[in-house]
Amino acid sequence: MSLFPKDFLWGGATAANQYEGAYKEAGKGLSVQDVTPKGGLPEPGNTSPLITEEPTADNLKLQGIDFYHRYKEDIALFAQMGFKVYRTSIAWTRIFPNGDEEEPNQAGLEFYDNLFDELAKYGIEPLVTLSHYETPLHLARKYNGWASRDLIAFYERYVRTVFERYKDKVKYWLTFNEVNSVLHAPFMSGGITSPVEDLSKQDLYQAVHHELVASALATKVGHQINPDFKIGCMVLAMPAYPMTPKPEDVLAARQFENQNYLFSDLHARGRYPAYIRRFFKENQIEIQFAPGDEDLLAQHTVDFISFSYYMSVVQAHNPEAYSSGQGNVLGGLQNPYLPSSEWGWQIDPIGLRLVLNAFYDRYQLPLFIVENGLGAKDVLVEGPDGPTVEDDYRIDYLKQHLLQVAQALEDGVEVWGYTSWGCIDLVSASTAQMSKRYGFIYVDRNDDGSGSLNRYKKKSFGWYQKVIETNGQSLYED
Repeated sequence: MSLFPKDFLWGGATAANQYEGAYKEAGKGLSVQDVTPKGGLPEPGNTSPLITEEPTADNLKLQGIDFYHRYKEDIALFAQMGFKVYRTSIAWTRIFPNGDEEEPNQAGLEFYDNLFDELAKYGIEPLVTLSHYETPLHLARKYNGWASRDLIAFYERYVRTVFERYKDKVKYWLTFNEVNSVLHAPFMSGGITSPVEDLSKQDLYQAVHHELVASALATKVGHQINPDFKIGCMVLAMPAYPMTPKPEDVLAARQFENQNYLFSDLHARGRYPAYIRRFFKENQIEIQFAPGDEDLLAQHTVDFISFSYYMSVVQAHNPEAYSSGQGNVLGGLQNPYLPSSEWGWQIDPIGLRLVLNAFYDRYQLPLFIVENGLGAKDVLVEGPDGPTVEDDYRIDYLKQHLLQVAQALEDGVEVWGYTSWGCIDLVSASTAQMSKRYGFIYVDRNDDGSGSLNRYKKKSFGWYQKVIETNGQSLYED
């Protein structure tokens, strides 16, 4: 018998800026993603990502995979796989093109009406991220993004608009994607234009505070508009192991994890944890609270915790003595006991079980795995039913991780669902590559922008279809 509950929400996840395309159609404004043609992470040798004045033709995200025009075709494929839930995001700049307008863009609202109606046709629940690395570019350049408290009011207007519009179409909401990533990718995650080397810890953590207050405010507004809404936070989960049993290494791992727990602690417990006070004191950080901030955080905590999980890392008190991990957004050292993906992300299925247990022990709130997957350079080959990808490596990755989810369920952890990242191939947020593929569906587009954009089912498509159909029972079959 499957260990997965009968109402487990199986599905996939995407983000508007990585697959919608149509970056300036129907009144859409520019987001920070439209001016980062090499992705949102620093290039080797730099501290900040490459940011252009205007969108450039080499930015694959401008066209994405043209989901904006092909959403019916793609949703039909998701339904064929048996999705119970589909995680996507609303592009803030489709609703408020600059971010600070008084009135929303009706054409943008209508697009998401049509999208949610199409999902409803197949009985697929939308799980919607309100801000997925898509800060309006105007807000970034005029206000320095979330470094400014002004963004709280703009964000409130935006979320109130979409909550009211879709209150009968969407039940599950996430306030910010991987909110803790702002510490490491301030422009991509927080629209903060200050160069990293000039950004003080005071300004960075004040921006964090603004986002967390805005998240609590969104939770308050959402529950007022529809008490049945389930509103969650979304964090980047990355467990840290000590390099050795040496107490100093154990302490280094704990301190690394506390940086991330800060965000889920505030979302779930509603107050700054005691352990952060020393860090603030030692770094001359004094968070400026506006009247009402403290009560807002305390009284409007989230209904569930969601997270991405791709890898674990290792920490040591003397990191210079070891090899750094490759591709880690949050940093960390390489684990000599784990294999790595083509992009250097270490593969650790048991780490997912550890994360699930740690979050549940800490908060006793339902959990939702909203990103997990393997980026790989897939090769399209001719199969008996047409072009396909023999992605057994992806099947093995997902199977091993899902088996650990089952173990966590047996441990007593409450998990609502699982949405595999990039269920259809899309443009990488971190590198802006198309060749870093995650999907069950191959999209014919290349890193140079060429390709037909035709969709082809990979081998993993049928595998995941069976996993969902059997509610996970097929994971135990050879």
